[in-house]
Formats: sequence, C-alpha cells, structure tokens
Amino acid sequence: MTDSGTATLQQTLGAFLLPQTGRPLSGPGASFELERRGANWHATLRLGFPLAASGDSLVEALRVHCAAALGGAAIEFSIVSAIVAHSVQHGLTPLPGARNVIAVASGKGGVGKSTVAVNFALALAAEGARVGLLDADIYGPSQPRMLGLMGRRPETRDGKTLEPLVAHGIEAMSIGFLVDEQQPMAWRGPMVTSALNQLLTQTHWGDLDYLIVDMPPGTGDIQLTLAQRVPVSGAVIVTTPQDIALADARKGLEMFQKVHVPVLGVVENMSLHICSHCGHEEHIFGEHGGRNLSEEYGVPLLGALPLDRRIREETDAGKPTVAAEPKSPIARAFTEAALRAAGELAARAKDYSRLFPNITVEDN
Repeated sequence: MTDSGTATLQQTLGAFLLPQTGRPLSGPGASFELERRGANWHATLRLGFPLAASGDSLVEALRVHCAAALGGAAIEFSIVSAIVAHSVQHGLTPLPGARNVIAVASGKGGVGKSTVAVNFALALAAEGARVGLLDADIYGPSQPRMLGLMGRRPETRDGKTLEPLVAHGIEAMSIGFLVDEQQPMAWRGPMVTSALNQLLTQTHWGDLDYLIVDMPPGTGDIQLTLAQRVPVSGAVIVTTPQDIALADARKGLEMFQKVHVPVLGVVENMSLHICSHCGHEEHIFGEHGGRNLSEEYGVPLLGALPLDRRIREETDAGKPTVAAEPKSPIARAFTEAALRAAGELAARAKDYSRLFPNITVEDN
C-alpha cells in the first residue's frame, strides 16, 4: 500500500465511531497504532474501558468499516484495555484500592436503581474489569439478597478492615451483611453518613478498576453529603419514563452537577414491556422520557431497559440477569449501557495527582 493508501487507512480507522463512547477511535478515551506486516496490516487498539467479551463484535465492525480503504489487503486487530483513574471532586483524592467510583443514583425509590447497579457491576466484570459494589442504601440495603449473600458475614484479617464478600466475580460490601434483614436502621443522618464512610474506607477493596456505589434514593441531606464526601469519578442517573420519576431524576442530576461530579448519562429503566404470551409491546410508563431528559441536560442516554418479569425473578433469586442469562437480549441491554457509561468515563479527564509526590515545606 502506498503512503497515500497508508494515510487513507489511518484516517479511516481514526474516524470510526466507537459504540461505547460515540466518539471517534482517534478521540479521547481511545487510541490506536497501525503497523505494516508484510502485505497486510495490524492495528492495536488501546481503550480506556473493558471489552473482553464484546471485543469480537467491535473487530467485525472495524473490518467492515475499513474494507474499502484496505485495497485488498487484510487487517488484524488487537485490543488492549487500560483503565486509569479519573479526576474526582475538588479537594478529594481517589479512593485507595479503587481507580474509579461510579455512583448509580435516582431521585426517587422504586425505579430499579439497585437492579441497574448490580447488573452494571456484573457486566463490567464480565468484560474483564475488576469490579466492586458498595450498597450505600443504609436504610434499605438490597444487594445482599440480589447477590445471593443473605446470612453471610464479612471477616477481618487485621482487626481494622473488613474483607468484602465475593459473588459472581465481584467484591461487595453492605450494611446488610452486618445486621439482620428484619432489623430497621432507625438512625439519623450523621449516623448514616458515618456508617457509610466506614463501609467505604474500612473495607479492604482489592485493586479495583471500578467501584459501583448503589446510592440511596432521594436528594436530601444524606445524599448531598455522600456526593460531597465520596470521591466520585462519575454518576449514572436511573429513571423510569413517567413524568413523576423524571421530575425527581432532574433533581438528582442537578445535585451531582452542583457538587461537580460529571454525570455519565441517564438510564431509562422499565422502558418497554413485551407480553410473554402474545409479544405485544407496550410503553406502560410512557415513551422517550429518559431520552428527553438526556437531551435537556446534554448528557448521553446510556440505554433503555425493558420491564420484564425475569429481571425481578433473577435478582430475587440472588443471580441477576447478567449472571443468570449472560447471552440473553436483556443482559446485552445491561452490558451495552454499562459499557457506554465506562466509555463516557474513559473520555473524561484523568487523575494526575498520583504522578506527583506530596511536597511539605518546613520552616527550620
């Protein structure tokens, strides 16, 4: 291939829009290197998000995209995922043991926030990332049941930190591991924030790429305090399409904007119901609410997830959809939305604080 042909292939590759980011391969969060190998080519893609399970479909799309520019030559692809720490709120430093903290939040309860959080965590783990899940809903922890960890208790090896429990390949911590399920948490705000801080900082997290935080619903004092104290790289807003849920989702979105946490996007849950008997499709809670919200605030719509009985049954049984039916259309919808969130984070500013030593000036 001539120099002009090389330039054409380079330009063609660079213009490819990654489904996970909506940005070109030459844009933020990704890069590539093109190498001539005899009569053919090899391209190494470096992505800021995991793609172990979905890499083949990306490669196929890239081959189709580059076909006209190859001039009859063949091209092979290698994918390298390099997940780095991204910047957090001013005055906070990234959490030791977790490169990126992603808050999954909603303005109100009952929209499926915890279901989205656990399936996002499982999806990113299935794509090759090291993932943890913190259940920050002190009043109503649901992750112990969703992960099939009811009755389990975390251990400590050093008498200072708790070892997270592991289920379906992800690390997890919840107040529900420490108290009985029927015991009400009749605590005031300061006690709740103190308990969450201990769960966050006194858990011996491994070397995580992502720590997903299942936030409590609402936008009150507790949620605002958590958003200000927890070093968050990005937030995901979960809503359902109806107006009452969207009104509260706006409040949650604006809360994160006020504390300078980037909103990675909106997830519209319970978007469409398909009858299991006749196949009739119905938008029970309305249409396009999540899309309209994302357009209103200029953030991505990460995905529209179905209303399906299997999602409820599988989480109740302790094996959420992504773990129970990893090849199903529903699991694919969760995975695509999770990868879009990870891709959006990859395109954000990186954290450079760890590259510089702390400097102390003393007056002798």
